[in-house]
Amino acid sequence: MARAALITGGSSGIGLAIARALREDGYELTLASRRREKVEAAAAELGAHAVAANVAVPEECAAVVAGHRERHGRLDVLVNGAGVGVAGNLDQLPPKHVALQLDVNVRGLVLVTQAALPLLRESRGHVVNLASIAGTMPTPGLSIYGASKAAVIAFTRSLNAELDADGVRATALCPGFVDTPMAAWTGIPGEQMIQPEDCAELVRALLRLSPHARVPEIVVERAGAGAHGLPG
Repeated sequence: MARAALITGGSSGIGLAIARALREDGYELTLASRRREKVEAAAAELGAHAVAANVAVPEECAAVVAGHRERHGRLDVLVNGAGVGVAGNLDQLPPKHVALQLDVNVRGLVLVTQAALPLLRESRGHVVNLASIAGTMPTPGLSIYGASKAAVIAFTRSLNAELDADGVRATALCPGFVDTPMAAWTGIPGEQMIQPEDCAELVRALLRLSPHARVPEIVVERAGAGAHGLPG
């Protein structure tokens, strides 16, 4: 039976780049995303199974995994790529934007992972959580986003400790600004950003490691942007 991967946020950006790389490497895929037309278009390109789901809704988190299990029967790689960021100083953020970032970036990621654990234990699989460099350092204007990604990093490390005996490994991928629509607000030219394909290549490298090697966190700085890869 072919290896299989489930990628939330798989219709664009980093998630889609990872999906393309895994498809090239022979994985069967389930792509999940909120907008049906986008995820179905991406799935058609890759011969993947599409699931329209909003991970901000708890019930839909379990449905994503159930749909994958029904279609593929196994799960070797879970990529939690669904995420949302709303820029603005804390006193500018309405409560709905605070809740949205925490619901998608933290709660949704946790609930999808929770639902996937039985399949991941069976395959001794990998979890890749899309975090951010914003979760590793102060990021004015992205305080809630950064806090949500710091939570993802902490969750990833605890997940490794909990699942060590099961052979399941988790990595928090923490890039700086990546050339995706989410980073368009920065005004940085796309060609000067980290590319989605860079993130995909790192995932490929993780999957080539021996079962005795685990990488809990990868930070990817944007070269040419100062000490931490963020604009000054």
